[in-house]
Amino acid sequence: MSLDQKPVPAQPSAGSGDTAHGNGGTVTDSGDTAHGDGGDAQGTPPATWDVRQAGPWTHRDLAANGARFHIAELGKGPLVLLVHGWPEYWWAWRYQLTALAEAGYRAVALDLRGIGGSDRTPRGYDPGNLALDITGVIRSLGENRAHLVGHASGGTLSWVAAVMRPSVLQSLTVVSAAHPRDLRRALLTDRRQMAAFEHILGFQRPWIPERRLVADDAALVGRYLDAWTGRNQLDRAAVAAYREAIRIPSTAHCSIEPYRWLLRSMARPDGIQFARRMKKPITAPTLHIQGAADPVLLSHTALGGGEYVAAPYRWRLLPGIGHFPHEEAPEQFTAELLDWIGRHKD
Repeated sequence: MSLDQKPVPAQPSAGSGDTAHGNGGTVTDSGDTAHGDGGDAQGTPPATWDVRQAGPWTHRDLAANGARFHIAELGKGPLVLLVHGWPEYWWAWRYQLTALAEAGYRAVALDLRGIGGSDRTPRGYDPGNLALDITGVIRSLGENRAHLVGHASGGTLSWVAAVMRPSVLQSLTVVSAAHPRDLRRALLTDRRQMAAFEHILGFQRPWIPERRLVADDAALVGRYLDAWTGRNQLDRAAVAAYREAIRIPSTAHCSIEPYRWLLRSMARPDGIQFARRMKKPITAPTLHIQGAADPVLLSHTALGGGEYVAAPYRWRLLPGIGHFPHEEAPEQFTAELLDWIGRHKD
């Protein structure tokens, strides 16, 4: 049974807005509580906000792997499935949806389990099950294969999907996400990466993280987003939209459950078995994109993913770009993506 997921009255009308620069650096749980601007030039917000933002795309729901998933879809052609990271939802791929459709692809942006317009289930947030959500959505879309693109936590799940269901992937693009074995190693041995994951360490406490994430209209999420970008900050309307999305009931809890599994499972049999399973070589051609200025997933942690790929592999390090390459440098990112999937259509 899914949990309550009604949208709440809110601030932004999603779309592009004025670019504003955040302070960057360390994020704390107290401080500025101001909203990013939505609405008009005086900052007057629209009356309501909905996770299903209007646009050239079509919104619909699909059943897969025992749950209901929301997608935004645009275009016709080979399927490109786009999987967001934290604390975003399908809207993170708004630039790529239109660009891919114009290039002759069927672009689909997915809301992961527990986020956006998808079901909030009581359980099922381990990486194996979440990866099966992704491949199940591909099947529910009526496709046998897809180009899979995943960012951050969605990128981690894309690595897992490539191991668990290799026949479903035509190509793989991973953004701001280390291979799960590299990430595990870094979290056990690398003090710099441990420090960069300070927020994830904080997520391990019960209930307190959820309350802090939604407090003051999710001001903490806004500070995370500003601190995690490079020289090109996210536009204010997008930041406001992500703040509203985390406030949908149960989203804060569901969205951090995978991070709880990540750390708590390290010494458990299920976590050790998962790490062993991820030794299996990936057979999908893989594009690996990383922002050089990413303060969350450090570039030296991500470097080396090609060790696990028994297929063409391309590493792209983007100077000056932080944790969100697809939003900080959408034209550069999309050009890399289109070139890659264009080389692996057949």
